[in-house]
Amino acid sequence: MTDLTLVIGNKNLSSWSLRPWLLMKVLEVPFREKLIRLDQPGSREELLKHSPSGLVPYLSWGEGGIGDSLAIAETVADFYPEKGIWPEDLKARACARFAVAEMHAGFGQLRGTWPMDMIREHKGLSCPPGVAKDLRRIAAIWDEALSRSGGPFLFGGFTAADAFYAPVVSRIRTYGPVKAMAPYQEYMDAVWSLPAMEEWREGAREEERLGWYE
Repeated sequence: MTDLTLVIGNKNLSSWSLRPWLLMKVLEVPFREKLIRLDQPGSREELLKHSPSGLVPYLSWGEGGIGDSLAIAETVADFYPEKGIWPEDLKARACARFAVAEMHAGFGQLRGTWPMDMIREHKGLSCPPGVAKDLRRIAAIWDEALSRSGGPFLFGGFTAADAFYAPVVSRIRTYGPVKAMAPYQEYMDAVWSLPAMEEWREGAREEERLGWYE
């Protein structure tokens, strides 16, 4: 068994950290968590002790380690091929990888305009054109995947694709509702109600109780 440690940032803010953390939690990949509070004096120095790039997330094991949420997902799949990180069916697996690659590399308007905030819900902010465009594309990805799989997750069972789109579910709850995403409420509820998502939210609430956002 590989001894894994996942270095992450604030649970209320770090969508990049949420993805591999949720993936490994839901699929019961054993790991230790190392949380580093971001945007503080000394944060950069502390990060560099654990991550050569000074960025989170970062996965380490023994004498090895790797950054980047997608690279981490692929590495975990290599370590634990039996865990179902990707769909078993070849075509579904290719589609899942394409969906994850789009999320990983795109949707900049959504990321920049609606930063992840796990604590607050239903802010009811406007949905500017750039965000609406990103959400329409995400809706199309979800529609194609769910139409083929029948749910409850994008490719039937929980996979890396769901972990990578979990921050989108969070953003819609924070800033929505959004009409374009209404047909996918059942899917969003399935992601939001995962025990691991509640555990992550409780971590975010604890950060607020500690005064991290005052």
